[in-house]
Parts: sequence; C-alpha cells; structure tokens
Amino acid sequence: MLRSRGYTVLELTVVLGLLAILASFAAPRYGAWRDATAVRSATADLVQALVLARRTALATRQNAAAVFDTGGGWVIVRASKQSILRHDLTASYGVRLGSNRDSMVYDARGLGYGAANLSLTIKRGASVDTVVISRLGRLRW
Repeated sequence: MLRSRGYTVLELTVVLGLLAILASFAAPRYGAWRDATAVRSATADLVQALVLARRTALATRQNAAAVFDTGGGWVIVRASKQSILRHDLTASYGVRLGSNRDSMVYDARGLGYGAANLSLTIKRGASVDTVVISRLGRLRW
C-alpha cells in the first residue's frame, strides 16, 4: 500500500484561509504601529535640533535659532548666519509638521527670545505628538 506524504487541497485551503483571517487583524495594527514609530522618531529629531540650538547659543554666547518650514516639513538650526543642522522630517519619516511660529530663537543665556511659548505638532495618520517650548527654553513633549 502506497502512503501519500503531501497535504490535500482542502487542508491547504483551510490553513491559507486561517492565515488570511489572521493577517486581516494584524495589518491595521501594523500601520498604526508604523505611524507611531515615525512620529516618535521625528519628534526625537526635532527635540535634538532644539537642544542643539539652545546649546549653541550658550556655547557661543550669540543668538541661535531653530527655523521651521511647515510646508516642506524641515527644521534648520542656524547660528552666526550659518546652517549647523538640517532635518527633513517629511522626507525621512513621512510626517507633517505644524507650528504656531516659524522659528525659535535662543539668546546668549539660552532663553527664548521674542514671543512666548512655541508649539510644534508632528502628525502621521492617527498618531500625533506635540512639543512645547517655553520662553525659558524648556522642552515638554
């Protein structure tokens, strides 16, 4: 008597059907996880740029600025008319950047120069993160 070592078409169909059902549950969660990861990474880059601008102002005893372009989705750190750092958040992470001001300038003491608080929002899909910078230069996210 010959023994078959394979699977029947019915068994393969059942297994593939179960895998399809499991994948339909996992796909939306994967998309949300990917969006949240991109927002967290973009927020970390944005905070890094703000910290660099403040530390540069303190180290050089001159004004330093973090300039935001919400349309292009990038941030540039400038001091003494030179660009020190540029992060293109939209190209790197696919996020949208929102801001209530176009820049944050730190004076030689590391304090925010000019208007009061600055709020930045980073968004991708349903995932949103907010960074708030006080006039004293403190970051909260």
